[in-house]
Amino acid sequence: MYRSHTCGELNAAHINSEVTLAGWVQKSRAKGFMTWVDLRDRYGITQLIFDSERTDATVFEKANTLGREFVIQVRGRVIERESKNPNMATGDIEILVSELTVLNAALTPPFTIEDNTDGGEDIRMKYRYIDIRRNPVKESLIFRHKVSMAVRNYLSEKGFCEIETPYLIKSTPEGARDFVVPSRMNPGQFYALPQSPQTFKQLLMVGGMDKYFQIVKCFRDEDLRADRQPEFTQIDCEMAFVEQEDILDTFEGLTRHLLKEIKGIEVDKFPRMTYDHAMKTYGNDKPDIRFGMEFGELNSVAQHKDFGVFNLAELVVGIAAPGCGEMTRKEIDALIEWVKRPQIGASGMIYVKCNEDETFKSSVDKFFDQEDLKKWSEVTGAKAGDMIFVLSGKADKVRAQLSALRMELATRLGLRKPEEFAPLWVVDFPLLEFDEESGRYHAMHHPFTSPKPEDMALLETDPGKVRANAYDMVLNGNEIGGGSIRIHDKETQALMFKYLGFTEEEARNQFGFLMDAFQFGAPPHGGLAFGLDRLTAILGGQETIRDFIAFPKNNSGRDVMIDAPSIIHDEQLKELNIRLETAK
Repeated sequence: MYRSHTCGELNAAHINSEVTLAGWVQKSRAKGFMTWVDLRDRYGITQLIFDSERTDATVFEKANTLGREFVIQVRGRVIERESKNPNMATGDIEILVSELTVLNAALTPPFTIEDNTDGGEDIRMKYRYIDIRRNPVKESLIFRHKVSMAVRNYLSEKGFCEIETPYLIKSTPEGARDFVVPSRMNPGQFYALPQSPQTFKQLLMVGGMDKYFQIVKCFRDEDLRADRQPEFTQIDCEMAFVEQEDILDTFEGLTRHLLKEIKGIEVDKFPRMTYDHAMKTYGNDKPDIRFGMEFGELNSVAQHKDFGVFNLAELVVGIAAPGCGEMTRKEIDALIEWVKRPQIGASGMIYVKCNEDETFKSSVDKFFDQEDLKKWSEVTGAKAGDMIFVLSGKADKVRAQLSALRMELATRLGLRKPEEFAPLWVVDFPLLEFDEESGRYHAMHHPFTSPKPEDMALLETDPGKVRANAYDMVLNGNEIGGGSIRIHDKETQALMFKYLGFTEEEARNQFGFLMDAFQFGAPPHGGLAFGLDRLTAILGGQETIRDFIAFPKNNSGRDVMIDAPSIIHDEQLKELNIRLETAK
């Protein structure tokens, strides 16, 4: 038996007990005739004491050779600690060691195994197996486990059945780029790794499994950022014989359960917001509603003067930043430079200071009088002590720019509090969006999303105005889940493929199996998928997902720990009938 107890469970009730512990050496301190060692495992830290008077000489000598991260086993007696540590669960006791076994010596780690480590991100990712020993990473992985278990328990109690779907599937042209896998037994042909189990879960509905879920790995070969990995995990769900309201109720219940179970927070309200309202009011389809700063459209009160920048703009729009009226000119100029960065792309910014005496001072006083600026404050909801920031230009671009500014200001003002949770549903998305580059419509979600029944006629006359039976759940400015009511009949699905630019032959080649299935009694169905990585990070109070993934990849999609992806041998390529052309 390597251990009788863990390093986090011993307390005063165990005094005079004989115990066996095993773990890693966190640190050691020698003081002549006495040596203390902090022993760490997943559960906590226990202090060991080696006393030259009470400890065998051989054991005492061995204790003074221990290095950081040595793996050891000790046997000894629990005694009361003279200098108690109230910050440790085991701070009332220590172990007077009688036997010491070194299970494995260790090199000195490349960074300290402390909550606040001296290791940079690159070195910690290279030695991720060591980084996992640190409390922040360890606790994040345990937290993810708790979220996953809470999801499984809730859905199981609601009658959902967890069913696995294939990882080696067929590549399809819609969506992001696929990761492809060559087939040795079928020369020149390839599998794709699933971007989601979409068609399989629909086929499960045809099969009569009317409540399905799966915590499943998915893959997308796309550019990465802090909250995106090439492989990610979904809580994937589908239900049959349901309408949109049934699905919203079910997964609103799941989210409410997670917030209560994991965070101890009761959330009653899940507001509903249309896509059009979200874009007009917040500039994006995943608004953070923990704070205000709603957009105020100023065309009617700002385009009547001789100010060409506004007069030529499709949209003039502003926000009122609370309490920012005291910003210095230097701070304002820095903010103007921030919105002019290539990532944001604004050409400039107008500001209006709302004074306590209800007067206004702006960067365009030459063109607009006090009455004009008062109207701006009314439209944006600005109060005394606030600052109004105004952007103008092409509507879509300027909304995105102002949305980025809104989030940046909220971060600087401390309004994005991680301990606050504000979920909402965004509904009534466009079914299709027009792509200028390809000159055709693409599905905003995917080609299996059903149109709103009342908008079906518009598919022939004005496809861009057709609304989808689709919905996203947003939490604190992040899309954590999305789904739709699906098309469940062959005729409507064929029509959808037509408007997405598929020929009948292409649709048949890509999705014939699904079209065939619809002819054998497909029930009305719909579903939703949560991004588990992102959901867990937000519940854990973080914006990035890496610490909630055991072995994440970097921004280039590389696993620097195992050095993947890597070149494979010519023999393997030959087996797979792949020949790489090299430049001369």
